[in-house]
Amino acid sequence: MIKQISSTQNKEVKHLLQLQEKSRLRRKEGVFLVEGQREIALAIKGNLALKAIYFCPGLIELKEVEKLNSPQVPITEISAEVYEKIAYRGSTEGILAIFKTKENRLQDITFKTKNPLILIAEAPEKPGNIGAILRTADAAKVDAVFIANPKTDLYNPNIIRSSVGCVFTNKIATGSTSEIIAFLKQHNISIYAAALQVSKPYHTIDFTRASAIVVGTEATGLSEEWRENSTQNIIIPMSGEIDSMNVSVAAGILIFEAKRQRGF
Repeated sequence: MIKQISSTQNKEVKHLLQLQEKSRLRRKEGVFLVEGQREIALAIKGNLALKAIYFCPGLIELKEVEKLNSPQVPITEISAEVYEKIAYRGSTEGILAIFKTKENRLQDITFKTKNPLILIAEAPEKPGNIGAILRTADAAKVDAVFIANPKTDLYNPNIIRSSVGCVFTNKIATGSTSEIIAFLKQHNISIYAAALQVSKPYHTIDFTRASAIVVGTEATGLSEEWRENSTQNIIIPMSGEIDSMNVSVAAGILIFEAKRQRGF
């Protein structure tokens, strides 16, 4: 039997709203909410554990929901009013799901190649930038994405939305700058830090070896720890009046130069 919820005052509805809004609750319960067929399918493909599905029959047919589901996961039918209250996006597909979070630990990262390409972002704050970085990483099919000193949890609905589900398709780990640097050195991975100080133009660097490309925020750049531990600081030459660009744009330029050198 499929359970039905029609009231926006239902306790379960209020809980779903809190999962959307409160990172503390997501961390405490170890679950998060995903909206949209494509994003849910990518989360399942990324081996995240599906816990529950909610759908609005006026927007999506039950047979489409069942294609995403496994027999043991409960399905709840919700009214259009309830869905409108919970749904985070303006354009909607009528389906949401609860998944169990991953720990995204450095020690769980393994590579299938001897010369991995890793994209690292230090202390990114804006979910939109994080989402764009993850989309770039997915498009380039990098071997891993590391977030150093994270300011936002990866299951923030803004990150899920702006990454178009690429938060589930990338191999991701989080940790402190010190922990990530230690990991890279342990695995003999060269560190190329995007920084103005003592830098070489990015296109003059050999990225065909095991490489980590590190980008910082537009406001403060990378911390001194990265600059001190980098194999080589790199710079994107610019001809305008400013000396910085959007972090996701910079990441795209650097990563795709590395991919070009590797023959994609």
